[in-house]
Amino acid sequence: MRLATLPAPDDFDAWRDTARALAAGDVPPDDVVWQVGDTPADLFAAAAEESAPPPPVGTLSVPRAFIDLARSVVMAAEPERFALLYTVLHRLRREPKLMEDHADPLIRKLEVIAKNVRRDIHKMRAFLRFREVADDAGASRYVAWFEPEHHIVRANAAFFVNRFASMRWSILTPEVSLHWDGKALSEGPGASKGDAPDGDPTEEVWKTYYASIFNPARVKVGAMLKEMPRKYWKNMPETALVGQLIAGAQARESGMITQSREAPTIGDNVQAAWAALRDEAATCTRCHLYKHATQTVFGEGPVDARMMFVGEQPGDQEDLAGTPFVGPAGQVFNRAIAAAEIDRSRVYVTNAVKHFKFEQRGKRRIHAKPDTGEIQACRWWIEQEQMLVRPQVTVALGATAGRSLFGRAVTIGRERGQALRLPEGGEAWITVHPSYLLRLPDPAQKEDEFARFVEDLKKAKAAAG
Repeated sequence: MRLATLPAPDDFDAWRDTARALAAGDVPPDDVVWQVGDTPADLFAAAAEESAPPPPVGTLSVPRAFIDLARSVVMAAEPERFALLYTVLHRLRREPKLMEDHADPLIRKLEVIAKNVRRDIHKMRAFLRFREVADDAGASRYVAWFEPEHHIVRANAAFFVNRFASMRWSILTPEVSLHWDGKALSEGPGASKGDAPDGDPTEEVWKTYYASIFNPARVKVGAMLKEMPRKYWKNMPETALVGQLIAGAQARESGMITQSREAPTIGDNVQAAWAALRDEAATCTRCHLYKHATQTVFGEGPVDARMMFVGEQPGDQEDLAGTPFVGPAGQVFNRAIAAAEIDRSRVYVTNAVKHFKFEQRGKRRIHAKPDTGEIQACRWWIEQEQMLVRPQVTVALGATAGRSLFGRAVTIGRERGQALRLPEGGEAWITVHPSYLLRLPDPAQKEDEFARFVEDLKKAKAAAG
């Protein structure tokens, strides 16, 4: 018997290297006992001989589909996962088309395991909740507790680093803990739920928001429990409201129907949700920009608007007034939408970044372009605004707005003037920011570019209907 020892339960690279060496030596799957660390996998582990991997012989070629499957399966809690994968690897040398046989019992079993792992990864991203605490120095840190079914915490680290790059946070789980200081990610030992905070002041605002957007007419308890199993509820503040919201769903639905017959206008629940969101944004500390700006400049406009405009960030005058697009660029914007026959009072206007970023030069505050981390920190607000307003068309004014909406760098020259699908659904159009027109030195070019800008707005308006 050969003993194959891996350093960690989710170490795909170690499994791959060990399995490759064993397969190169044509070691039968039944002759290999797999274990993690010093913990014996079974009764045969004690009698097995530690396998010193032989040097690889030649090149072991496997389908890409097997590598993708193995990366997911290795993270599973299934004790036999390493042995099952090695069995497939060993068979692939003689059955090169094995991965295409989805009726094969072993392939089918591994695909189910991989699906469960991917589902657990998604659940962690969807149901993990950060709570704000103060560290020993009085600085804010965000801590979350999560209990995964599989070994998916390290695999999810990059998602949370990218999503919350400007926050200092810790994710505690029974197996391993992750810590991000804004620059580097580190690991720590597993923790218990008692190490995580119970709540913070913003949770009451969040509960108000959640209760406001709850739509009783669309409640399907079975589907909700499938997507949000009860075992995750204990770590989510809004789930404390689910029982009473469901209990009152029928009465609220009847009230909504009556209200819609009497006055077919936007419901008070959406307006209340938007107000709660705006109030929460007023105390936003997701990135450092709040320390120097005068205030949060949130979006404005009707919450049933068919068009939403997203700019870059508030400027000096917007920062003082607390209203988007009121400065020089705002005047160009107003003139352009008027030329495109768009009524500003009927559209929703906001910015990708809610605080003014600037460089102080004497008494003047000079605009500074937001970086990727600052844009990412503010994406949550844009996503919530879009979810509430549900515009038919969203217009990205400039590259920063495009990055905020799509989560990637956009090239205005390549993607301008065409309808694009947003990641969460809906249609978007990309054009220049009005400040671009202000910077053009040549009057003739400025006039031509203004006319082109107006044409972009007309196309977006036509798409909105």
